[in-house]
Amino acid sequence: MLVTGASRGLGRALADLYAAVGFRVIACTRQGTTDALPLDVADAASIAALGETLKGEPIDVVINNAAVRGDTGGLDTLETGDFLEAMRINALAPLLVARALRSNLRATPRPVLVNISSRAGSLAEGTIDDEDGDYAYRCSKAALNMATVKLAQDFRSDGIAVIALHPGWVRTDMGGSEAAIDVAESAAGLKVLIDGTTMADTGSFRAYDGGPVLW
Repeated sequence: MLVTGASRGLGRALADLYAAVGFRVIACTRQGTTDALPLDVADAASIAALGETLKGEPIDVVINNAAVRGDTGGLDTLETGDFLEAMRINALAPLLVARALRSNLRATPRPVLVNISSRAGSLAEGTIDDEDGDYAYRCSKAALNMATVKLAQDFRSDGIAVIALHPGWVRTDMGGSEAAIDVAESAAGLKVLIDGTTMADTGSFRAYDGGPVLW
């Protein structure tokens, strides 16, 4: 299995969980290390290079986890570069990763492509009890949700299940120390969902605890 943004936080926790049960984990980090491949998801050429590096290698699970929060000050502090960076990393990069690794997924018997999204990107639920001014993050995750639905349609003929998962408000560098959910709890819940995903689930949006999230 492969996970992006695996240097810390949720990505690291997911990589460790899968490694602990015997999976060969391809961890991807921006700088690369002795046990991780280099991948800068903000750079289309880096994503394409990852595809070339892994050409011909079957990968049963791909987790698009890498993301940025962006500005949280609301409309008054919205800045073009920050907004576009969030869209590039949170919405465009998962599409490019999916394209680069499609043949790798297709080469396995039960492939799953996972987009780590957020309830913050739900039009129906994203602002319930939540007034944070993170325009870039919310818009980018809403775009990722649509990307999930489109990929599910396009990859159905390949037998690749594509899902969006909400990890909850997790205590990581992004979520902050006040977040409600421990990273280990979130990662464990996500793994249960990923491991149980079939083509019947493709195009779905679920939370780490198994509950559905409205689009």
